[in-house]
Amino acid sequence: MSMTPVIASGAAEPALPERPLRSRRRASLGCHPATPWLFAAPGLLLLGLFLVLPFCLAFGLSFTDQRLVANDELGTDFVGLRNYLRLFADDSFWAALRNNFVFALVVVPLQSALALGLAVLVNQKLAGSRVFRTIYFMPVVTTMAVVAVIWSLMYSPDQGVINRLVGVLSFGLVAPHDWLRDPALVLPAVMLLSVWQGVGFQMLVFLAGLQAIPLDLYEAASLDGATRWQQFRHITVPMLRNTTIFVFITTTIYAFQLFTQMQIVASSGASAPIDSFRTVVMLLVHEGFRDGKIGYASAISVVFFAIVVGISALQRLVLREQGAGR
Repeated sequence: MSMTPVIASGAAEPALPERPLRSRRRASLGCHPATPWLFAAPGLLLLGLFLVLPFCLAFGLSFTDQRLVANDELGTDFVGLRNYLRLFADDSFWAALRNNFVFALVVVPLQSALALGLAVLVNQKLAGSRVFRTIYFMPVVTTMAVVAVIWSLMYSPDQGVINRLVGVLSFGLVAPHDWLRDPALVLPAVMLLSVWQGVGFQMLVFLAGLQAIPLDLYEAASLDGATRWQQFRHITVPMLRNTTIFVFITTTIYAFQLFTQMQIVASSGASAPIDSFRTVVMLLVHEGFRDGKIGYASAISVVFFAIVVGISALQRLVLREQGAGR
């Protein structure tokens, strides 16, 4: 006789516990829990070797008086917070940090706005739009060192193209300027160079975001009588929120990494006071590799890293709150 229990007709079967959504997705895809980690392992390994490990070493060296060329007689001593106290009392560090902030405050919004305008322009279904995309992106694939050298020649006070252009536009009323030797002009000159060189990358990012917006939204808004500006303000800008956050954060990080163009300008005969355009990375390289003060340079890098991470996190928080409040 069978001992299998018989369920009465109409009686509800006992409910089985439902597995979590993530587990169900893995089961449906036949994915082992360790598979994502195996795919991420090469990237995590490279990040660990070239980012996390160097930062940990720099953090440790910042508490020592380590020199680039070891001196067996003096050795390496633990100095505690002496490098950080010296850093916060160093006028050159504050001047360099001010230059970085001024550069970022001008370049980040200007370059992002210009990139969005170019993206909207080349997103139009017009003849030759692909050619213009290529033209706008070409400076990005050009080495910054080459760009900086060319622009240094363009800024020449005698035969430079910039001074000739200013003279033509002003009908000769504005005299030629020595852009790279005037303390008030050298930083704006590098800003113009950097915006021209980097705007193509942000343009492509915005272009990808624009092409991901459904056309039905624009068609519905057009049927409701919305103008082009109203469509841009109420559809394009909100739909590009995540893209804008990415562009602002990456552009800010690139702005604070400013080094190559400033270093080439400094070595091209610029006679302006060094504190008028020197950046934190330039100061770090000077202290660590020219003066050989590895401990002090490590302290600069640690503080600078904390500042950039803090600014990036604050940007992300503010931009997300603004997007959520709309």
